[in-house]
Amino acid sequence: MKLIYKGKFDGNQEHLPHKEHKPGAVKFREMEDPKKFAAYINVVAFIITVFLAALFFLRSQSPRFSILGMLCSLLVLFPHEILHAVCFKKEVYLYTNWKNGMLFVVGPEDMSKGRFIFMSLFPNLIFGLIPYILYLIFPEYIFLGSLGMLAVGEGAGDYYNVFNALTQMPKGARTYLYGFHSYWYMPEGETTM
Repeated sequence: MKLIYKGKFDGNQEHLPHKEHKPGAVKFREMEDPKKFAAYINVVAFIITVFLAALFFLRSQSPRFSILGMLCSLLVLFPHEILHAVCFKKEVYLYTNWKNGMLFVVGPEDMSKGRFIFMSLFPNLIFGLIPYILYLIFPEYIFLGSLGMLAVGEGAGDYYNVFNALTQMPKGARTYLYGFHSYWYMPEGETTM
C-alpha cells in the first residue's frame, strides 16, 4: 500500500483517481443525491448511537459518559481512514474537505467482495465495536464505551457500502471504486449463477 495525501477535495468526482471501467461493470444501486445520502447516513448513525447509548446506560455501573472517550471518537477520524487505506495493495489517495465534514480514501484497484467488506468494516471494528464490547464485558472502562458508542455510529456510510456489496454482488464478482461510486463485474471466465 502506498498512501498519497491529496489534500482538500475540490468537490469534482472526475478529479478523483480512477481507471477505465471493466467490461460489463455494473454500478452499485446507490443514492445519487448527496444531500439525501448525507441525511440518510446521519439518521442511521443517530439510530445506532441512541441504541448503543441505551445499552451503555443499562450496563453502566454509574450512568455517565467519558468526555475524553467522546472526544477521542472525533480524533480517530483520521486514523479511521488510514485503516481503510492499509487494506489496499496498491496506491490509495487520502482527501479532506473539513468544511463539509469530509475525510476519505479512494483507490482504483479491484477487490474481491470479501476484501471490500473487510476494508469497509476494519476501522469500525478497531475503533468502535471492539472497544464497545470490551466496555460491555468490563463496565468500569467508561472511556472505551464512550469511544466505541460514537465510533460505531460514525461508520454508517461504511455499513451502507457493506450492505450494497452483500445484496448486489454475485459470488465471484470483483469490485472497484470510481469516484464516489462502487462498481462490480465478473472476471473473465466467471458467470453469475
